[in-house]
Amino acid sequence: MGRISLRFAFVVLFAAVSLQQLLASSDDSTILYESFDEPFDGRWIVSEKEEYKGVWKHSKSEGHDDYGLLVSEKARKYGIVKEVGEPVDLKEGTTVLQFETRLQNGLECGGAYLKYLRPQEAGWVAKEFDNDSPYSIMFGPDKCGTTNKVHFILKHKNPKSGEYVEHHLKFPPSVPADKLTHVYTAIIKPDNEVRILVDGEEKKKGNFLSADDFEPPLVPAKTIPDPEDKKPEDWDERAKIPDPEAVKPVDWDEEAPMEIVDEEAEKPEGWLDDEPEEIDDPDAAKPEDWDDEEDGEWEAPKIDNPKCETAPGCGEWKKPMKKNPAYKGKWHAALIDNPAYKGIWKPREIPNPVYFELDKPDFEPIAAIGIEIWTMQDGILFDNFLIAKDEKVAETYRETTWKPKFEVEKEQQKAEEAAAGSDALGGIQKKMFDILYKVADTPFLNPYKPKLLELIEKAESQPNVAIGVLVTIVVGILTIFLKLIFGGKKQQQPKVEKKKPEVAESSDNQGEKTEESEKEDTTAPPRRRRRDN
Repeated sequence: MGRISLRFAFVVLFAAVSLQQLLASSDDSTILYESFDEPFDGRWIVSEKEEYKGVWKHSKSEGHDDYGLLVSEKARKYGIVKEVGEPVDLKEGTTVLQFETRLQNGLECGGAYLKYLRPQEAGWVAKEFDNDSPYSIMFGPDKCGTTNKVHFILKHKNPKSGEYVEHHLKFPPSVPADKLTHVYTAIIKPDNEVRILVDGEEKKKGNFLSADDFEPPLVPAKTIPDPEDKKPEDWDERAKIPDPEAVKPVDWDEEAPMEIVDEEAEKPEGWLDDEPEEIDDPDAAKPEDWDDEEDGEWEAPKIDNPKCETAPGCGEWKKPMKKNPAYKGKWHAALIDNPAYKGIWKPREIPNPVYFELDKPDFEPIAAIGIEIWTMQDGILFDNFLIAKDEKVAETYRETTWKPKFEVEKEQQKAEEAAAGSDALGGIQKKMFDILYKVADTPFLNPYKPKLLELIEKAESQPNVAIGVLVTIVVGILTIFLKLIFGGKKQQQPKVEKKKPEVAESSDNQGEKTEESEKEDTTAPPRRRRRDN
């Protein structure tokens, strides 16, 4: 602990000097900075809406003397807002949005994001701040079930319809899976670019006007399917049809069973017809507390008949079943090209009445910062909110306010792991999880990301199955990668037709085996109730 304290002292000293230089040089670029060094009462307004009963507290971060805004209770809705002096114009130059969160008790289901609100003329009041209060941008971590992402949502007005639409950044980064302080940064550039940083590292870059980066796209499609168009009644979408001229062969017997008795089979020599497969356990004794009236007649538990262990079998011998060479299954006519095939019908396209062209997003100004969340976890700590017009200002704040805390927390985490006797395997697993979370963020895995994250989180929460799940994840990722490189081969249609009887055979075979098993069960004599020793 002495080494940690000394290192912390040097880090704090460096941070203090850097912060002093920052404050002297960034007044023009910094629009808002909230450190929560002082109590938030009077500067922040807590929502008075009835459902927002979560209690905000001015609290220290665990292991630090640094204060933040704390979510103090579980399973509550929280609402709090702070107005900006002058609304921030996002249309002019670069704008940087940045804040820190620390999930001190983890995050299983809840949000830790901020809402950057439009001016109150849009129809909201600070004391009645809620989910419906109109925002311009929503940004920050959110995790619940299959959702695990750092949101970036732009609410943009369609000039034709007048409707405000939420446009979500596609494939955002996932939320760090630990209890350390993390800093989230969104950089909005004048060339329509947006960059998302986590802990100063770029995790996602997109273009506001690209349909590949936002869903739905900011610029709507020029044309849309005609909602009034209807498919003609005679429109045939079947590419293949049964051959109307095909005739079932005369020798095709659909009633022939899949299996028949093997008449050539002979009973193995040494088969013990009169010996049961199980016998009463000769060593078993009736329990002293057994009550025949209450528990019924006692019966010794069964054990495998030792005589059957050396014999080929015991009990009544029956000839086994074998595959019926005459079995063909249900006959189907071969498929041929449909002469009336017209393709898959689609409604005609018409001009989109709400289409518009756009050179730059029509950003709404930011007049306030709000936190409006519902969470099942407590211990979420918010700190160091920043709105600035210079990326370097945000970078310096990260170096002076976030990084010192983060480094100390990492050292403390290592010390706790060492004190708890973490073995080498645990360290390897942690590194593996960190790598897997980064791999899950790669673009080519985006379609599979929710399932991958679910498996990774399962492995983290269940150490006893972690190795098995890790292997499954790695094999799954390699399989996806190989499929993307080499693709897959499609079966030709004729082969599919030929295999139809085989598919039926497999399915029917399983059903017949089940039926046979059930019949055997019903013929077995019922046993009297007994209690094993």
